[in-house]
Amino acid sequence: MKKYLYPDLYVNSILDLPLDKLYQHGIRAFILDLDNTVTEWNSCELRDEVVAWMKEVKARGFKACIASNNGRERVVAVAEGLGIPFVSKAGKPRRRAFLRALEVMGSSAEETAVIGDQVFTDILGGNRMGLFTILVVPINKREFIGTRVMRKFEIMVLREIRKAIERGDVNSLLID
Repeated sequence: MKKYLYPDLYVNSILDLPLDKLYQHGIRAFILDLDNTVTEWNSCELRDEVVAWMKEVKARGFKACIASNNGRERVVAVAEGLGIPFVSKAGKPRRRAFLRALEVMGSSAEETAVIGDQVFTDILGGNRMGLFTILVVPINKREFIGTRVMRKFEIMVLREIRKAIERGDVNSLLID
């Protein structure tokens, strides 16, 4: 279970990512989830701090791509607002979504991190691909009904992840 469901890093928000440390670790690209990672669920609105964060990410030489299971229209709107490429209707956690994102960015799995708020899509898919995985706390509790169902199962995994953090098996920048 640990191999596929545990993230390499657990943070409150994309805004809390230790960009310097990730760069030192060899990370040069980010595959970003959309809902409750970059924006609130079902929203195209980008908060000013997220836009500023993306400018900093690019200025530091990182590449980024949104990979979302959402349809094209909404994903395009957010990706254009951030000035980054995207993969819509991604079908996460299937490998195809991550392979397409790597291809779009021209990056390798070894230098890419996947960042998302869901264990069973973002973290599972990223771990299956050998990517560095980063779990974020969801921006908002409002979610798609299917996501809410999966959160019930995720609770058990999150308990184990928190124990792994206490043991030092998972790095955390959670601010309680």
